[in-house]
Amino acid sequence: MKVAIEMISIAFIFSLSLKGGFCEQKNSEDLSSVIITVVYDNNEYDPRLEKEWGFSCLVKGTEKTILFDTGGNGKILLSNMSKLKMNPQEVEIVVLSHIHGDHVGGLNAFLDENSKVSVYLPHSFPSSFKDGVKKRGAKAISVDKPLKICHNVYSTGELGTWIKEESLLINTERGLVIITGCAHPGIVKVIRRAKEILKTNVYLVMGGFHLRGMSEKQIGEIVEGFKREGVKKVGPCHCSGNLARKLFKKAYGKDFIPVGVGKTIEIPFEKMGT
Repeated sequence: MKVAIEMISIAFIFSLSLKGGFCEQKNSEDLSSVIITVVYDNNEYDPRLEKEWGFSCLVKGTEKTILFDTGGNGKILLSNMSKLKMNPQEVEIVVLSHIHGDHVGGLNAFLDENSKVSVYLPHSFPSSFKDGVKKRGAKAISVDKPLKICHNVYSTGELGTWIKEESLLINTERGLVIITGCAHPGIVKVIRRAKEILKTNVYLVMGGFHLRGMSEKQIGEIVEGFKREGVKKVGPCHCSGNLARKLFKKAYGKDFIPVGVGKTIEIPFEKMGT
């Protein structure tokens, strides 16, 4: 009887494997999603939230919860986070793209709520800024070259010559996600550098593209640059400008993502990757 039961069990397991019952399953610890929520922007998306010039987004689902930039006003940043039911205490890492006030202005208010974070900032930030971060109890990490921040999350390192800036890179199941603050070094240059660093295709580029005031022809050349670099989806916001958003939407169609404060983007994320 015992032998018969064992034989039935083996046959059942074998039949499941033939049907893909085990082969198609992935451990829930191996596969999840990276969730990017814009918590500060001058473009409206969620009418409950206050829009203001600047940029910040929260990245969850990665090994560490990351706040990328802090907008220009800490009160607005924290208010929007509260309305989205986001707890500042859950943030483990803050990444600052560049020194401009509309990206770092909310930092002190945030650190007053949660100083137990590591703040990654470009090497060119003045010592007084770094000292201010430390005085509030946070750890300041100066970034010069490309750097792994946590599992599957990287900084491009400091790029540009005049206004130096770092961008955030996330390796996902669908390809590379690039988040820019203002892309002062040039948005296409940032994309190329990201591809050089991680040797993979680009799924999404989102954030500030710094295209306000450019002509339709100039922006058109940027759009062509995105296409040449194989960018699958785009989400321009902040300093990208309305004309750029219009032209990217025309060029990308369903692959254009309307990004504004409150927008959430969810992408499959391979935890067991590099």
